[in-house]
Amino acid sequence: MDRALPTSPPLFASVDDVVARLGETGYLANKATATSVFLADRLDKPLLIEGPAGVGKTELARAVAQSTGAELIRLQCYEGVDEARALYEWNHAKQILRIQSSSAGHQDWDETKLDVFSEEFLLARPLLQAIRREDPTVLLIDETDKADVEIEGLLLEVLSDFAVTIPELGTITATRKPFVILTSNATRELSEALKRRCLYLHLDFPDADLELRILASRVPELPEAIAEQMVRTIGVLRAMQLKKLPSVAETIDWGRTVLALGMDTLDDDAVRATLGVVLKHQSDQIKAAAELRLN
Repeated sequence: MDRALPTSPPLFASVDDVVARLGETGYLANKATATSVFLADRLDKPLLIEGPAGVGKTELARAVAQSTGAELIRLQCYEGVDEARALYEWNHAKQILRIQSSSAGHQDWDETKLDVFSEEFLLARPLLQAIRREDPTVLLIDETDKADVEIEGLLLEVLSDFAVTIPELGTITATRKPFVILTSNATRELSEALKRRCLYLHLDFPDADLELRILASRVPELPEAIAEQMVRTIGVLRAMQLKKLPSVAETIDWGRTVLALGMDTLDDDAVRATLGVVLKHQSDQIKAAAELRLN
């Protein structure tokens, strides 16, 4: 008989509840985003969020954790991340010390072997940490597309059964499923098998109205006229072919910069002086200066 998968009590009561509670953390979600979060919670399925860098994918996971009082556990993916970094590994240095100590005390090897492959020597990594937690948990698998294709097999196994088999200790099964969010900047296609396990949400940069609301929420002291000009300028920059488009976080930083400098207007001189807050490549700044006619 198939083993029943663990379940979790719902975190959100409705789509409107998602909007309200995320808003309390400062994350202003549109209806599509809130609906995806609600369905992932209610259907007990991982949520795969794709979109360009800087649109708020990771911030959404943080907001879900904060709004529900859940612990956020993050697996940061990168080229070369492996099972030892994602799931678990043994503390080899500590094992060697114990073996040397046992050898000096003439302890039987069979006893020593059982000792060094015990919980005391296990280093749990993010996937195992999330599976073992009994309290509400948000597992963020960040920038999944940066990991090697081989790691997707491990993710599939974990997301299918929420159980991990450690040969020396046996099978560890989740008693409460974490809320799983995977993010991807779409630098490569994720496998269809992994996508089938998930609900899918594409996040893009917010429209001007939403970005104005975000700016007003995060930098309430910023004059409305400057905020509007700032959002218009950011929109122009995002329409350009740049190495790195300005993120929402950089829009917020720009607003805080203007306040810190005591600027009461965003004229050409002010934009030129603060362009480095939103554009981090010299070639992008040169292109932007020409497009905005700052020269």
